[in-house]
Amino acid sequence: MSSLNLDDFTDLIERPDGGVRRDAEARRERQIVPPGALGRLDDLGEWLAAAQSAVPVRPIERPRVVLFAGDHGIAALGVSARPAGSADRLVRAVLEGASTASILARQLNVPVRVVDMALDCDPGELPADVVRHRVRRGSGRIDIEDALTPEETETAFRAGIAVADEEADAGTDLVVLGDVSVGGTTPAAVLVAALCGTDASVVTGRGGLAIDDLAWMRKCAAVRDALRRARPVLGDQMQLLAAVGGADLAAMTGFLLQCAVRKTPVILDGVVSAACALVGQRIAFRAPDWWLAGQNSGEPAQAKALDRMALEPLLDHGVTVGEGVGALLALPLVQAAAALAAELPEKSAETGGED
Repeated sequence: MSSLNLDDFTDLIERPDGGVRRDAEARRERQIVPPGALGRLDDLGEWLAAAQSAVPVRPIERPRVVLFAGDHGIAALGVSARPAGSADRLVRAVLEGASTASILARQLNVPVRVVDMALDCDPGELPADVVRHRVRRGSGRIDIEDALTPEETETAFRAGIAVADEEADAGTDLVVLGDVSVGGTTPAAVLVAALCGTDASVVTGRGGLAIDDLAWMRKCAAVRDALRRARPVLGDQMQLLAAVGGADLAAMTGFLLQCAVRKTPVILDGVVSAACALVGQRIAFRAPDWWLAGQNSGEPAQAKALDRMALEPLLDHGVTVGEGVGALLALPLVQAAAALAAELPEKSAETGGED
């Protein structure tokens, strides 16, 4: 019998410190730039202060990109612009520094960690530290079968918890979370539709490489069929992840919840991380207070999930590539908010604010 009790997360996760946030707001009132003149940056600085329980807020000095990787059996139906079972190629590009995420991370001086949960390749083809948490080779085809067994779901979920603990113990002070998957936006759409009570057509997007109309119709049908399998298990989030999620999604859900337990802020990227966050909200309602939405990816399921969690994207640049890229682009904004909140001087008795 499983010893994992999801109800524990509700007890373990506290909201960011409201008293510290009020102190940060009061400090902001005293600074030379009038409150509100910095727009969203004011709110970000105060949120970070509350998350850190520190006024003035500390700079973000040790951010980390964490990417969960996996292949999804549903990709065999032609719901993705990429070939089924090819996510390992994307992972190699990240590791070799040739991917969009790698280039941006290098520019921003942020280390990247890839966690293989269900890539469809020989584990010997990738570094040991990448594959050590792998649960299986590819997740099941969710329109006709479960993505995972109950045991695999728990193993993946616990792996996510372990990765969050490793990052917190290593001193990571903010996580940029993303996925490297083929077919991953389909289970993400299913999870969002199931949890929001909407139909397949409302949440089915065109993915990172913009599939054509025929592929979109195949994807919509796959989401519809998977939804029929999801609805009977809506009351149990682990069963839901087993039925229509995947090893990477289960791990990301565990990771997000444990980051909230460890008080580690997270910037979400696209629809996959948003879907996992929505599952996490069902498990522990305070958890989303520890997360930021990095960007609007244009995926309808992402918009639905973020609206349900009351998270407003920081950026809207039309970035659909995945791999944490949109969240990475938002990182300098968060760092800027921290720097301004900490370093703007306070008004002296003789000076007023700026006009």
